[in-house]
Amino acid sequence: MKRMVSAGLAAILLGATGPALARQEAPAAATAQAPAQRVTFRSMDEPRTELVGYLFKPGSPAPQGGAPAVVLMHGRGGVYSSLANGVYDASTLTRRLRFWADYWTQRGYYALVVDSFGPRGYPTGFAAGSYATRPPEVNEVTIRPLDAYGAMRFLRGLDGVADDRIGLMGFSNGASATLAAMADDKPGDMTRLGFRAGLALYPGCGLQNRFRQGYKIYAPVRVFIGTADEEVSPESCQTLVDRAAQAGAPIELTVYDGAGHGFDDPSRSRQAVPANAAATEDLRQKAGAFFETQLAPR
Repeated sequence: MKRMVSAGLAAILLGATGPALARQEAPAAATAQAPAQRVTFRSMDEPRTELVGYLFKPGSPAPQGGAPAVVLMHGRGGVYSSLANGVYDASTLTRRLRFWADYWTQRGYYALVVDSFGPRGYPTGFAAGSYATRPPEVNEVTIRPLDAYGAMRFLRGLDGVADDRIGLMGFSNGASATLAAMADDKPGDMTRLGFRAGLALYPGCGLQNRFRQGYKIYAPVRVFIGTADEEVSPESCQTLVDRAAQAGAPIELTVYDGAGHGFDDPSRSRQAVPANAAATEDLRQKAGAFFETQLAPR
């Protein structure tokens, strides 16, 4: 990924920096979890864009050696509810992102929701069908993976985080960014410097033809998609994963019959579809087991 990396990437990833504190569904209801902490950190893109993140901490103290962490990458709608009405903060995060952040913290993980769009002037995200007109500074193949690495660097500077046990999870456009971020096309030993594993939920798997010569990854990846997806192609993901797996990549695809795009959205309307509800239940079990294994102490 030529725009994504530089000769100094390995040194940057090894260097830790302390924390710079600083639209699809209705806003998430209040939970018993501790409120998210708004943080800021730098992307690793060329202008070093200052990004906003929402940090969720586990309720119990970190064990000796630190706790694992997950970076969460939003989809095309951004991190905020379509009902945010101009209020862009932790209180208006989408239900999906709030659910998964709580899901991981309840299991003893740190979770960092990354806002790639708001700091670049697009807090409401982008509508379906707008792909061709989206600005290059939010490109999910060349730019947003740099946001993920900026988030990882931020987490590695936090007391309590095990800096070698960080996973990456993305949704839709953010899942495409996850696939690009996990590609083994970066300098240095990414099995040591990079994410330990990746979860990609209903990604667009064309990835702008960047990996038409072969998709190689440096750590295990799991992809989840439904046959009734309204926005991206399950067949494209099947092709990407099959070719990568045949070449020896540690990647697997789960396809849910009848599930649509964003099937794990916890809203009543989405979960009222039986195929979505069944896929969501299975996904939650598989995701938890996958990171439990992959983010375990070495």
